[in-house]
Amino acid sequence: MSPHLDTVFAALADPTRRTILSMLLEDDMAVTDVAEPFEMSLAAISKHLVILSRAGLISQEKRGRVKWCKLEPDALRDASVWMQGFGQFDPVNLDAFERFLAQELPSEEE
Repeated sequence: MSPHLDTVFAALADPTRRTILSMLLEDDMAVTDVAEPFEMSLAAISKHLVILSRAGLISQEKRGRVKWCKLEPDALRDASVWMQGFGQFDPVNLDAFERFLAQELPSEEE
């Protein structure tokens, strides 16, 4: 496995990071909005965001004084191709995967 795939799978291994990805399915979010539903410090959330950024799963940009996070769904493409190599998995449809994440991960409304 390539180091990039290791980074992607390591980032996906944490439930907090998977929840963050689920939250970003809807729209870009400010870092403070991402942190709001979690019972942890802004610094702890920032560490999770750094891991997701390094994996290429999200991007961050500063707009004025606010740092925004955006989902980068194409980053899952290499992981999908790798999983398909086993032949026992159906090809991963990224749109279907996003819908799955939205259904399986608790939303901030629940």
